[in-house]
Amino acid sequence: MSAVGSNSGEILPKRLNPDVIVLGAGAAGLFSAIESARRGRSVLVLDHASKPAEKIRISGGGRCNFTNLETHPSRFISQNPHFAKSALARFTPWDFIERMSAHNLTWHEKTLGQLFCDQKSPAIIQFLLDDLEAAGGELHLGVSVSSVSKTDGRFQLETSKGHLSCQSLIIATGGLSIPKIGASGFGYDLAKQFGHSIVETRPGLVPFTFSGDLKDRFAALSGVATPVTVTTEDKTRFSEAMLFTHRGLSGPAMLQASSYWQPGEDISIEYLPAERVRSELSDARDKTPKKRVTDWLVEYLPGRLTADIFDETGLRNLVATLSNADIDQLTKRLSAHSVTPTATEGYRTAEVTVGGVNTDELSSKTMESKLCPGLYFIGEVVDVTGWLGGYNFQWAWASAHAAGKIA
Repeated sequence: MSAVGSNSGEILPKRLNPDVIVLGAGAAGLFSAIESARRGRSVLVLDHASKPAEKIRISGGGRCNFTNLETHPSRFISQNPHFAKSALARFTPWDFIERMSAHNLTWHEKTLGQLFCDQKSPAIIQFLLDDLEAAGGELHLGVSVSSVSKTDGRFQLETSKGHLSCQSLIIATGGLSIPKIGASGFGYDLAKQFGHSIVETRPGLVPFTFSGDLKDRFAALSGVATPVTVTTEDKTRFSEAMLFTHRGLSGPAMLQASSYWQPGEDISIEYLPAERVRSELSDARDKTPKKRVTDWLVEYLPGRLTADIFDETGLRNLVATLSNADIDQLTKRLSAHSVTPTATEGYRTAEVTVGGVNTDELSSKTMESKLCPGLYFIGEVVDVTGWLGGYNFQWAWASAHAAGKIA
């Protein structure tokens, strides 16, 4: 699609008074515009960025993890855990796959239900732009919006392209995560202007940082990765890979945990189940007393991590020398190692924003505001945040589909 670029400020939209204006040309914004335009509505999409759908472009390392086959409302965080059910039920991962298939795009499944596009991220973006153009929608990039008001049943927008007016206004401006690609709090400010409350926002799917001795120890292990089960204080558990970094802990397990973590809380790391550690060490002490404990542990964990654990515990290395108290100590260290992050890396590297527009003030069927008819909020700007692995894209498609069928 030949979208109008950021250097074309003198080019006005064809329709200054369309039926629908969508603010935000990301996954949710483009998809809602397609759905609305297919109903015969005149639709205009505006975005302050110079390129559309930057989050799609960078997702999955450019391979675009576009959805997850295991999508279920329980995989989403919200003050109202029931809110997402309706939209997710009415537009499923298979519905989006059908849209892709119409453009001859193919996909493959990786771990835990994650689906990736074989043709990579640009192909997903292009199919959305093609569908928008085919439906008669119009996209303008590099457009800033200075004010929004509502008079005589229509929304009035003052923009860098002049005055625009619409009957329905869809807010798909995203959250605060990854400001380098244009993220801002515009959507939250607009929601508050029209009387909406905002569930407190925080970075989600983001690495943890540490200070002091832990930071130094983790930095020395930078680059080491291993499978773990991490448990947050609210007993949410994730079993995925963990990565040591120069600043702390990352990898899928830690990114998942970060969305549930609050400052000051501990997280518990399980490298091996307690029963396995206790039984295997007790058995080895009886049957192979001359075996080195590090030789046993390195069968499960990377060598650098094994060395660090033994430096920390100060345990002697022969299995025969382990007392029951030593085995208990090592069992706890390997199965329930509690650490307290200092913070996270923040919105700079966060994949999503937790929190957002209060769902109590939106229709779960249409995403329309209960406070201002004709105003819709979709995607990340809403207080619905998915797990890592394509869930947030599925929420974008599903919430956009719900709004586009009505707006």
